Amino acid sequence: MTSFDSKYDVSFMFPAGDVGVVEGEMNIPSRGVPSGDSMEFNTLDEPIKETFMRDLRAVGNKFYHVLLPREKSSLLKEWDLWGPLLLCTFMATVLQGAEEADNTNDGGPEFAEVFVLVWIGAAIVTLNSKLLGGNISFFQSVCVLGYCLFPIALSLIVCRLILFATQNSFLFFLRLTITMVGFAWATFAATKFLGDSQPEGKKALAVFPICLFYFILSWLVVSHSNI
Repeated sequence: MTSFDSKYDVSFMFPAGDVGVVEGEMNIPSRGVPSGDSMEFNTLDEPIKETFMRDLRAVGNKFYHVLLPREKSSLLKEWDLWGPLLLCTFMATVLQGAEEADNTNDGGPEFAEVFVLVWIGAAIVTLNSKLLGGNISFFQSVCVLGYCLFPIALSLIVCRLILFATQNSFLFFLRLTITMVGFAWATFAATKFLGDSQPEGKKALAVFPICLFYFILSWLVVSHSNI
């Protein structure tokens, strides 16, 4: 008999021949392992390669939704600025003017000018949307406007390839057509994602700055003539 039994008589708790059974379940949570929707996934112990590939897939998925803008909330659920930063850096690098032998510029914009134009323009369009009563956050709007630059960036790539050929009127109008398609697609995608965030009766006031923003960037693309 144990010391507990010797001090207290517990035989009355169980009939003769009965043994008390304790039933239950013990769960030991594992650190860093997701278990259901209530637990947040811990990425501190995740390999850098896996983190990078996951973020890269997320950026690629957002680009896909810009090309096929069917799900309106796809860019608003988990916003990020990686895609807009990549597109802005790419466009600023390609569009920057070339320096001539006599240390003069060929008339094209500088890298910083394009970079600032994209971010300040997106911020102004977002501020206009917020002043009109938009119900999305500042960075969500900047994310959408930045990712919707993707069609214009694609038109820039195509126009850049066309510039390697001997230029004539036909090729200029071809570049103009391609750029306008990119402009129209970027505007359509942006209004598709941001349209429902504006109150009724003010959507036109929110769409006009978006069109102007993408039109200025498209004009830089079609006016870019140096290789």
